[in-house]
Amino acid sequence: MIGDFFKKKTSKRSIKGDRFGSEEYIDLGELIDEVDIREEAETLIKVAEVHRYEDVRNVTEEVYEGNILLVDTESIAGNKDVMRRVHSELKAVANDVNGDIAGVSNNFIAITPAGIGISRSKIKPY
Repeated sequence: MIGDFFKKKTSKRSIKGDRFGSEEYIDLGELIDEVDIREEAETLIKVAEVHRYEDVRNVTEEVYEGNILLVDTESIAGNKDVMRRVHSELKAVANDVNGDIAGVSNNFIAITPAGIGISRSKIKPY
């Protein structure tokens, strides 16, 4: 899967014995299993895809559980009626949990639970 591996150069000393050579791919999934920070986190950021209006109810459960949700709406972008219904439902969920909702890009919407706000300004390097 793209993003699961990255190329890393290490010094002649290997990490954890001979597990990593001087230039090879490291499986990030294996590293995460060794030091699983996710179990300690109270809030997770989850990404969900919505392909039809009926998918909204299943994915928004994450916000009710206190997680941050990034909803990918690319597959319904061409259908304005479905998009309008999905946006309306997502706004209702954000209001329900006293959270926040904002468009991140043309195809992503962020929804947060209570106590977590979304800034509407971009951080620019200049």
